Amino acid sequence: MSTYDPAQIEAKWQNTWKQEGTFTATRTEGKPKYYVLEMFPYPSGKLHMGHVRNYSMGDVIARYKLATGHNVLHPMGWDAFGMPAENAAMASGGHPKDWTYGNIAEMKAQMKPLGWSLDWTREFATCDPEYYGQQQALFLDMLDAGLITRKNATVNWDPVDMTVLANEQVIDGKGWRSGAEVERRELTQWFFKISDMADDLLAGLDGLDDWPAKVRLMQSNWIGKSRGLQMAFKRSDGAGEIEVYTTRPDTLMGASFVGISPDHPLAKQLESSDPKVAAACAEMRKGGTTAEAIEAGEKLGFDTGLTVDHPLDPNWKLPVWIANFILMDYGTGAIFGCPAHDQRDLDFCRKYGLPVIDTFVALSERVGDPADADPNASKFSIQPGDLRTVPEGVTDTAFVPPKTEPVKWINHFAGLDVATGQEAIDATIDFAEKAGWGKGRTQFRLRDWGLSRQRYWGCPIPVVHCPDCGVVPEKKENLPVELPYDVSFDIPGNPLDRHPTWRDCSCPKCGAAAQRETDTMDTFVDSSWYYARFTAPHADTPTVAEDAAYWMNVDQYIGGIEHAILHLLYSRFFARAMHKTGHLPASAIEPFDALFTQGMVTHEIYKTTDDKGRAVYHLPEDVTDGKLADGTEVEIIPSAKMSKSKKNVVDPVNIIASFGADTARWFVLSDSPPERDVEWTASGAEAAFKHISRVWTLSNRIATMDQSAAGTGDQDLLKTMHKTIHDVTMGIESFGFNAAIAKLYAFTGALQKSKAGYAAQREAVMTLAQLMSPMTPHLAEEIWAQHGGEGLIATAAWPKADPAMLVEDTVTLPIQINGKRRSEITVAADLPKAEVEALALADKAVVAALDGGTPKKLIVVPGRIVNVVV
Repeated sequence: MSTYDPAQIEAKWQNTWKQEGTFTATRTEGKPKYYVLEMFPYPSGKLHMGHVRNYSMGDVIARYKLATGHNVLHPMGWDAFGMPAENAAMASGGHPKDWTYGNIAEMKAQMKPLGWSLDWTREFATCDPEYYGQQQALFLDMLDAGLITRKNATVNWDPVDMTVLANEQVIDGKGWRSGAEVERRELTQWFFKISDMADDLLAGLDGLDDWPAKVRLMQSNWIGKSRGLQMAFKRSDGAGEIEVYTTRPDTLMGASFVGISPDHPLAKQLESSDPKVAAACAEMRKGGTTAEAIEAGEKLGFDTGLTVDHPLDPNWKLPVWIANFILMDYGTGAIFGCPAHDQRDLDFCRKYGLPVIDTFVALSERVGDPADADPNASKFSIQPGDLRTVPEGVTDTAFVPPKTEPVKWINHFAGLDVATGQEAIDATIDFAEKAGWGKGRTQFRLRDWGLSRQRYWGCPIPVVHCPDCGVVPEKKENLPVELPYDVSFDIPGNPLDRHPTWRDCSCPKCGAAAQRETDTMDTFVDSSWYYARFTAPHADTPTVAEDAAYWMNVDQYIGGIEHAILHLLYSRFFARAMHKTGHLPASAIEPFDALFTQGMVTHEIYKTTDDKGRAVYHLPEDVTDGKLADGTEVEIIPSAKMSKSKKNVVDPVNIIASFGADTARWFVLSDSPPERDVEWTASGAEAAFKHISRVWTLSNRIATMDQSAAGTGDQDLLKTMHKTIHDVTMGIESFGFNAAIAKLYAFTGALQKSKAGYAAQREAVMTLAQLMSPMTPHLAEEIWAQHGGEGLIATAAWPKADPAMLVEDTVTLPIQINGKRRSEITVAADLPKAEVEALALADKAVVAALDGGTPKKLIVVPGRIVNVVV
């Protein structure tokens, strides 16, 4: 093959790897293992360049580790349940199962030509009954272990899709699929008790040294550990108390109101007898429960007419409001509003004309002496009227008083700078506990994980509702509880609710007529333990102890930053839960030793406008030199994430057909650091193809050399080769794939120019093939075979750099004269300083500058530079 033709070689080597079982992983005790895993794809039916980049990165690591003597596990599966399949079925009249498995077949066919070193014998889809049956077994074990509960909860409800949405599925207050305004509803739901492990999940982050710092911070913030004060406001009518939890008890003297959630027991009590309260609460329950939705949404409130006594002064009455930005599932479902120091409270108070009081006041502006305050007194010596109020002009941000002097906490904690944060809070808690009106409490932002979804295409929850026995777990011998195929989507809602033969069953406990749970599991459950299932994917138990002990943990996990919080947090919870229920060893409670989050593949967007002024987008292959085939000029919008709606997608199938898989792999790995976005360009792909063709031409030239002919520069070529081995190895080990490829470009150039003999050039080109093999495995196999390499390059030992060859014999030193570079000299690396000085003084540029005189200064920095001052 004189001209590089990927169509000839790529399928050949893929077939060889398959026949040889090159990438089939087998547990081999005593051999070091390496488990590399990329986040598995959703089977949308179309492979995109983001997939190519993600899985090519994992493939580089997998092939490198195989070459370095590891027993490598590199599996592939499908995250296959979820609403898209159900929506597609509703739109087309088809079935989610058929749509999903059809897409899997199509995407697998698109993946195979890329030559990834995947162990396809371990493949599964999360919608396989064999997989979700074991997930149901895990559910039962966790239920038995007290890790799952069933309770009423306020949830995000999509009125169109008629299902509960997780917080991340609510975007700008709307359902991520339907676009409908999300409502809050109270439903009986199943929950994983992840909040019980909040402290452990937080502490575990400290040991994840090979995770990106930003991911650990995002998880830490999501778990949200804080120490605050729980206290009670007595109702002024004597009808009880309202319990409040606050993380800012130091702002108590800035309280304007006490707010309760629309789902607070008091609000429900009031709405049961007052239609106005009921109507207000119904309006307030609209919108999502996410922090983003609450921050962005309009603040709504209702004045109950009730008041409470300030705990530090019973004569200070605070009104009680129902407010839509207060959630029942955090703290106590009640707050005290301090508008001068909280943006939401400020927005609320400005809207409803409530006072805004500056809690932190300079000492000179106070009445009385804080030192006179009695820490055991029931009230402060400073009254609300003594405090400065926030200027009326301040409406868009929480007020911060001018710092003309250090800002101190009022009264009892004069001397504590509020800027120190927790110090003032802790001091306030301590004072409240001593005075007996509050108690310190540690609270977590992390809520229990609601797993119930009112949809068909998901893992059935394996419980039965019996009129006599209540909620009864299904027997394990009856698993899997399979989804029925004969369902209809013509009516909105969950078709399982309407399926008489599937829904109706016998109670596993008493045998009486009962009904199955028709909610299915959140799809985050499916992806929270798949890494463990890959260790024994065909077992009749969730895991096999010996396999889990050998293969776990995942040594390198690769995926998008968009999964940095929930997927990873849920996976960490599941690993702990699986250990507690006997399915994973203690060493696997942190399932991913190292994590890498890769950037996106982007592309320019090409747009025209139709006769009605609407945007029309065009595929990259339809645009040449900024014009369509009919000559219409397109507007070129700067690169953005590839999107089907914007049509700035590049089809990997077309790229492989035009240039081959190795070109696609080489380009997405070489163009930028892997953690950054990479822009796909036609010119970049063409340049990658030209380089690969150049390497093949170089290999052909060397293969036809006179094997007996002597050459010059053998040692120089071999030194360059060993330096490249070292640099490429370091690049792969550190995920610097683009840096490693830059070294390979340089080595290719050096080999092209080399005049070394055949033996040295053959060794160099075979080493080049080995170093390129993780990125361009097909080309590497062909070169390896062409030059008589033993066996497959995929299983050949990784080349090792000879330390002696890495030592530089000479060094080039720049010569500066009066601060400007004027010349350079090449000297032996170990040449004594005096001899370097002599050579520098003999240099023509220095001689001319000195003009017969002597230098004022002559400074030699060994191995770096020579400075001459004349």
